[in-house]
Amino acid sequence: MSTLLIEGDKPLSGAVDVEGNKNAALPLLAACLLTTEECVLTNVPRISDVEVMARLLLDLGAQVEGIGSTTLRVRCPDIVKDEPDPALVGRLRGSVLLLGPLLARRGRVRLAPPGGDFPARRTIGTHLEALVSMGARVIEGPGHELEAPDGLKPTSIYLYEASVTGTETALLAAATAPGRSEIHHAACEPHVLEVCEFLRKLGVGVSGAGTTTIRVEGGAKLHGGQHRLWGDYIAAGSWAVVAAVTGGEITVGGVRGEDIEVVAAVLKRLNVECSIDGDLFRVEPSRPRAAGRITTGLWPGFPSDLVSLVTVLATQAEGRTLVHDWLYELRLFALEQLSGMSADLFLCDPHRVIVTGPRRLRGRTLDSRDLRSGMALIAAALAAEGQSRLAPLETVERGYAHLLEHLQGLGAKVAKLP
Repeated sequence: MSTLLIEGDKPLSGAVDVEGNKNAALPLLAACLLTTEECVLTNVPRISDVEVMARLLLDLGAQVEGIGSTTLRVRCPDIVKDEPDPALVGRLRGSVLLLGPLLARRGRVRLAPPGGDFPARRTIGTHLEALVSMGARVIEGPGHELEAPDGLKPTSIYLYEASVTGTETALLAAATAPGRSEIHHAACEPHVLEVCEFLRKLGVGVSGAGTTTIRVEGGAKLHGGQHRLWGDYIAAGSWAVVAAVTGGEITVGGVRGEDIEVVAAVLKRLNVECSIDGDLFRVEPSRPRAAGRITTGLWPGFPSDLVSLVTVLATQAEGRTLVHDWLYELRLFALEQLSGMSADLFLCDPHRVIVTGPRRLRGRTLDSRDLRSGMALIAAALAAEGQSRLAPLETVERGYAHLLEHLQGLGAKVAKLP
């Protein structure tokens, strides 16, 4: 595992381009298993999570070209097994997206417990309930084993939780069930819309994408398709916070205005000067002020994936800000390390923290416990006085392409140590 050495207290400036959204790339790769014809994905993020998913497809018998590049070509005339490599599954929560395609192609699937951030706290109950409602049967035993020897059946599904991957699991399964399925209380995030758009390109009838009720006309023979991934608004928002927290100026390219608008609205509440111009998101040198209250929400609410970064930004804002992430309690716990950097934090409960600023942060040794808080701690270290060390860097590289190169290109004094 690697360590990132960071010399802070320097404004970052320049330009950076974002690639496709990690949370779109993973379900799109899983969707490629639904057809025997070639699928081509472009603007794919060059991150380790995508490589793990691509290698899971290889393990199942797919042909995957371009691993490590922004263009992936996938063809899967035959799936040779119904149990994905447990070692790879243990590294990637998104491996749960293989359940539907494997049930459709093989009639059976056995999946080891998926890994990723907070695996013990993030269950896949919503995914399993959706598949069971479509005729799959759960087989008792270790991991997650299901069978559907007679195929999946169309149905009306109510998702108890508006889970993004739960919605995507239901979509991939419904694409192969002959007839109409309805998914109620569906997630509305942009990457769910991307899955719907890609399924249409493969020949699936999908309507209602972007609403809480999605209708799927499944069962047709699917063909190949091409899709260019939309720019990652979470990565774009992360770089925007890096600019704001260091007092710098950054232009982020490759964004979609309708996606980044949600992020820009919260940054503006924190008095960050930012603007959207086509596919560019610009952040100007700013004097952040407290926003009073920032609350995450289901799309188009403020995304939980950015709450850690906004909490770091609040440490540099004049006044007191209440940050409330009602979805994931462990995101805020991971930021307790900010207190050791001299931040003024009061953790009200697992979901709420009061941040009082501005505070002069001091460098220290940091632990990247999950992807998003790891990036947030890098932002804090860049704003801090003195030197910080963050490890393991690989945790953050799971979701940010060419992280070290981008930081250095923006003028950060960083180095990767073995």
